[in-house]
Order: sequence, then C-alpha cells, then structure tokens
Amino acid sequence: MPVPIKHRAFGFLSCALASSLWGCGFFFGKIAMAEMSFAHMVFYRFLFAILVLLPLLATHRPRLNRSEWGTLALASFLGVPVQFLIQFYGLSLTTVSHAALMVGTMPVILAVGATLFAHERLDVIGWIALAGSTTGAALIALGHHSKGAGQPSLAGDLLVVLSLAIALGWILLNKRLMDRHSPVVVTAYGILLGTVMLSIWVPLRYGLPPVSHVSTKAWLALAASGVLCTATTTLLWNWGMTQVPASQAGVLLNMEPLIGSLLGVFVLGEHLGPTAWTGGCMILAAAFTLTTRSKAHVLEHQPAA
Repeated sequence: MPVPIKHRAFGFLSCALASSLWGCGFFFGKIAMAEMSFAHMVFYRFLFAILVLLPLLATHRPRLNRSEWGTLALASFLGVPVQFLIQFYGLSLTTVSHAALMVGTMPVILAVGATLFAHERLDVIGWIALAGSTTGAALIALGHHSKGAGQPSLAGDLLVVLSLAIALGWILLNKRLMDRHSPVVVTAYGILLGTVMLSIWVPLRYGLPPVSHVSTKAWLALAASGVLCTATTTLLWNWGMTQVPASQAGVLLNMEPLIGSLLGVFVLGEHLGPTAWTGGCMILAAAFTLTTRSKAHVLEHQPAA
C-alpha cells in the first residue's frame, strides 16, 4: 500500500489552530469556576463537547478490535478525567496567565515521549529550541508567587505541568490508533468514553453538578469550552497529528500559552512579572524555531533478536 502524502503545512495549521482554541480553555474555565467547582466545570465541558459530536458518532462506525478498544479506553482515561481534573484543579490554585504559560513545557514532554515511544528523532536545532522552551517555563514557574486568593501559586503551576505529562499518554496512544483508524472515530469515541467516565466519577466524588443558580454567562462559557475548546480542538489536533511528526507538532501547543496569557492579562486583568514575560518570549521563540528550522526523523524500529 503506498504511503499517503503528508500535507505538512495543513497539518501544522490544524495543530496551531487547535492550540489557539485550547488557549481559550483556561479563560472560559475560570469564568465557569466562579460559580461551580473545577470538577463540575470539567464535567459540563465534556458534556457540551459530546453533544456536538453526536452526529459523528451516528455516521462513523468504529471498527476497532478488542485490543484497540482497550487502548482507546486507556487513552480516554488519561486524556479526559485524569488530565483535565488535575489540570483544572491546578487552575483553581493559580491564574489563567500562569497556567497557560506552563503549557510551554508540553513540547519538551511530547518530544521526549515521541523519541522514546514513537521512534522519532529531533535534530540539534530542535533540541536547542526545546531547551529554550523548558527554560522559559522554568522562569515562569519559579518567578514571583503569592499565597493570596486569585494569585499565581507554585502548586497550581506544577499541577498543570503534571497534567501535561499525563496528556503525553493520551497523545501517543491516539497517534497509534490513528495509524489504522480515522481521526474522527478516535476523537469522537475517545471523548465519549472519557465523558462516561466523568459522569460516573464526578457525581460520586464531588456531588451532583449544579443546574439552578448558574448564570447565563457561565453556561455560555461552558458551551464555548466544550464546543470550541474540546470537540473542535481535538478533531483538529488529531487530524494534524496524522500529517506531521508528534515531536514537532507538540511545540505548536505553545500557541496556548500565548492566547491564554493574553486573555488573562488583558481581559481578566491579571499581572505577569518580568520573569514570566521573559519566559513567555522564550517559549514562543522556541515554537517558531522548531516549526521553521528543525526537522524530525522517524527511526526504524529494530526488532528484538
């Protein structure tokens, strides 16, 4: 079977657009979390996402075998309840701008994971760019923090980083499944499984989600979070991942820190110190370098003797 032509430019564009929309997720989440817990916000986010994916579930039948269903269930578990509950608990302890900027660690995490598990290899320029991205994230995390409510905290920032490390499993497992199945199937059924898991765990652990006394503003934020920042982004990202190497696509996640931090500063009135601004610039410079100058190679897997 001939190898399909990879639409590199469209793949990068798709991943960049997904990351930009993800950058709005912390912003919408913070609005909703003013009226409900982080867990209930995450539950509603995915409930809205699955509603818009229903037509795809009806028109795209999965043809996964038993092992692949297990892989998809594991990816959904890591990528939905585990990642998002940890991530938005971290957001409840820090600011939108800090949480968004901490996403700058994801390219390093993804590049290392792609090297270890997907047999991809970055060149020297790529690793230098990733080192710069890591340094920028460290400047943000280790900069000035306050213990006051509504202020950035080291604990919140580090929980966001932990959620990104967990997301690595989701990304690589999905990439493996998309070698044999369409991104639409992997996305729609993966989010469905993750939403089912949330619908079981969240009410048991955090109680029933609120319905009354939730403002129109919060409902709109939840809807935008689910439709734009979850369903749309995951479809775009999963398709983009079929066109470009994971190690390079990951750096485009740094559009999220840019969008998220700008929303936090200019819309929510949050403050970023000099080290955070410096770190943010380093993250964006690394993203530009990695996507325009660096190259990734796929290593041939050598079977065991």
